[in-house]
Amino acid sequence: MRYERLDWFHQEETMNLYENLAAQLKDAIREGVYPPGERVPSVRRLSERHRVSQATVVAAYRLLESHGWLEARPQSGFYARQPESAPAPARPGAAAEGPCQVNVTERTLRMLRNTQRKDLVSFGAAVPQPEFLPLADLRASLKRCLRAAEDLGSRYSFPPGEEALRVRIARRAEDSGCRFGPDEIVVTDGCQEALNLALRAVARTGDIVAIESPAFFGTLQAIESLGMQALEIPGDPDTGISLEALALALDRWPVKAVMVVSNYSNPTGGLMPDANKARLVRLLAARGVPLIEDDIYGDLCHGRDRPLAAKAYDRDGNVLLCSSFTKSIAPGYRIGWIVPGRWQQTVEHLKYMSTMGNATLTQLAVADYLADSRYERHLGRVRRVYADNLARIQAGIARYFPYGTRASRPGGGFVLWVELPEGIDTEDLYERALAAGVSFTPGRLFSAQARYGNCLRLAAALTWDGRAEAALAELGRLAGRH
Repeated sequence: MRYERLDWFHQEETMNLYENLAAQLKDAIREGVYPPGERVPSVRRLSERHRVSQATVVAAYRLLESHGWLEARPQSGFYARQPESAPAPARPGAAAEGPCQVNVTERTLRMLRNTQRKDLVSFGAAVPQPEFLPLADLRASLKRCLRAAEDLGSRYSFPPGEEALRVRIARRAEDSGCRFGPDEIVVTDGCQEALNLALRAVARTGDIVAIESPAFFGTLQAIESLGMQALEIPGDPDTGISLEALALALDRWPVKAVMVVSNYSNPTGGLMPDANKARLVRLLAARGVPLIEDDIYGDLCHGRDRPLAAKAYDRDGNVLLCSSFTKSIAPGYRIGWIVPGRWQQTVEHLKYMSTMGNATLTQLAVADYLADSRYERHLGRVRRVYADNLARIQAGIARYFPYGTRASRPGGGFVLWVELPEGIDTEDLYERALAAGVSFTPGRLFSAQARYGNCLRLAAALTWDGRAEAALAELGRLAGRH
């Protein structure tokens, strides 16, 4: 019995030791000694500093990890996070009132022009800054392609596009649970053209297209440009479009297509659970309604495992999968694609009549870049950066923005949705922020019915430094002075 008591005492002493160590490190994170995204000392270093065993340090780190204060990264160490400083989660989108015409293009183009201003700290454009793109590797690929065939610029690349690129895309699709061959892919001029081609293939002027709400303004622009009507279906910032509300809308309205961003939705960053993706595909297949899936952010997951696409559950060719490398490799290369399912022939014809084809050289350069492990290494780097930047923005929102502000909590991509207290007009805030040298995207641009007047989207694909921190603080100060 005496030995049992001694063992118990030693166990209690060890427990207090690692808990005390965890408490000290948590205080350091809270006080900004280790900002969100910063690597904390290694297990060995902290063990030596505090003169405790490495097992004690590991136990302290695991405790902090379980409470959300640390993030473990394989072969890299532990990184600080700030769960207690995160704003409250954003609330679901608005319920559908009925189909309507869309009119967002003029305001959107004005906003996009402002994002190109060099004097602004831009939280507005969902475009990675150059340091987050593999530009040197792409230049090397371009040179290799030119050395191999100097006459590449002398020929067209007709639909469906360069075979070498389509082979690489088909191989990578297995990571998202999809199995399709190179001949099922049509290369497009970015994801936006893929979305336009999909809409033109399945619907006509005046038709109703159901979208999640809030919705990517590029989706709204595509619907507007084709003279179609948008039907907004409420979406949850964490899990995406409400399947219950969608089913009710399908019963009530003659919906011709449904459009969703399945993985890390723009603007909320929401991720549809796999079970919801499977249910969505079954629901639409049973009704003969095509699903247009935008999976442009799927490769930018913050964890180890890339999420599945809804297309992975498609057995009838009813899902038109759209994506591109514009968010992960290079926006200027304009390499996107669509897997049109049973609309393959229609999409190829529409692509030819629209642009005849894509630039040959950039297709082959991206194919060369994807041929080895360079893309995977690049993804590993930028995924960590975007996760860290989003954590910093969330911490800044909690620190600088008005009481009652809410924000989404994305697990991938680099955008998040912010809901300010009622009474704050983010279009008015946008004008005042521009004058102060800061840009963002007002919430009304993400709704066909100009909802979300007190909301905004922030993009985190920018270099995080003192200027970015000061800009976020200024934006919060301006929001508090409405």
